[in-house]
Amino acid sequence: MITRSSKVFFALLTLMATLSASVADSAKGMLAAGRIDEAIAELNSRHSSSAADAESSNLLCRAYFALEDWNRAESSCRKAVALDPVNSGFHLWLGRVYGEKAERANFLAAAVLAAKVRGEFERAVELSPKDVDARLDLAEFYLAAPAVVGGGEQKAREQAQYIATLNPSREHWVYARIAEQKKDAVTAEREYRLYIDLSQSDAEAWLNLALFLRRQKRFGEMEQAIVKLSQSPMPKPDVLVEAAEMLYRAGRKYPFATELLHRYLASGPVEAAPAFKARYLLGLLLEKQGDRAGAADEYRASLSLARNFGTAQQALNRVTH
Repeated sequence: MITRSSKVFFALLTLMATLSASVADSAKGMLAAGRIDEAIAELNSRHSSSAADAESSNLLCRAYFALEDWNRAESSCRKAVALDPVNSGFHLWLGRVYGEKAERANFLAAAVLAAKVRGEFERAVELSPKDVDARLDLAEFYLAAPAVVGGGEQKAREQAQYIATLNPSREHWVYARIAEQKKDAVTAEREYRLYIDLSQSDAEAWLNLALFLRRQKRFGEMEQAIVKLSQSPMPKPDVLVEAAEMLYRAGRKYPFATELLHRYLASGPVEAAPAFKARYLLGLLLEKQGDRAGAADEYRASLSLARNFGTAQQALNRVTH
């Protein structure tokens, strides 16, 4: 027989679980909308209540990741993994944080961090073998990393072969990247176009071709690929932001890039392309087109979502002084 005190105890456990879920769901919505400051405040409030859970820690990691605050992101992601070591996604995010830190570290520190990236990505794949994103991240690591820290082309090919059983089109992204590394542009382009064909002209596939064409300095064809992207099925709307940024960095077709960003923001932002960064990019494009007042409005909108986003503050200072 369950005593009254036990019933109260179980009721409290249920309430805590419900509160945890509601906080996580709320923070997820804030992250998706790009309301980074609100998400961090809510998640830190949850932590300060001494009832932090793994999901909240992972969400906090992702919020700091968006802000490029790598140390805080690492701390939160490590806490999430410690609290739930068999969650594939938590290992994947920790590996991504280590990867960002490795790119900015000196040679010796980068080697140590690269080993950590490999460990986290391999663990993510081990825990969730059918997760295509985890396998793609692992394949990309194998391609980029030297053999001394566990990289290697054959390992990347093995991931591609497994990806083929889950998503045949994305297998060809791996082969395209291998060909690019070998300076074989003809094979790379063929593989990117196979990716497009097998994905039934998915916008993300067109984005990857456009990125390849930019690296080849074939800017006119890059623009054509982005037009195709804008007309294609778009399960991941963040490709619009990446396409706009590509045009901005190439110094091409600013009005078209602006149109892509307006379309993205009107459709409802997603976490992969935070609204505060999309607003900042829109400000840069307006500034390039001579609309300093419009640019200032966008920089302010960016800062209203992420007040510590220093590059937006610098840009606002630039156009208002």
